[in-house]
Amino acid sequence: MPGLLRGAARTAVVAGTATAVSNRVSRRQAGRWAEQDAQQQAAYQQAEAPPRPAAQPEGDDMNDKIGQLKQLADLKAQGVLSEEEFEAQKRRVLG
Repeated sequence: MPGLLRGAARTAVVAGTATAVSNRVSRRQAGRWAEQDAQQQAAYQQAEAPPRPAAQPEGDDMNDKIGQLKQLADLKAQGVLSEEEFEAQKRRVLG
């Protein structure tokens, strides 16, 4: 009888150890796969993001507006634009 009990105990220890190791390996693999999925998702989102337009410096934008206003003033002086048209375009340029 002692041999039978010892064999059953050994089997229980081996089965318990195998289960514990198997669970640990499964959790580790799941963690790695989740990390890979997160990296792939981040790369996918970056690839689909539209490129951001280059921000123009504040001075360049102001120079463009001044140039447009000068052109409008010239057109008004030539008689191409009326006073109302000039004011409307000026409001559009200045935002």
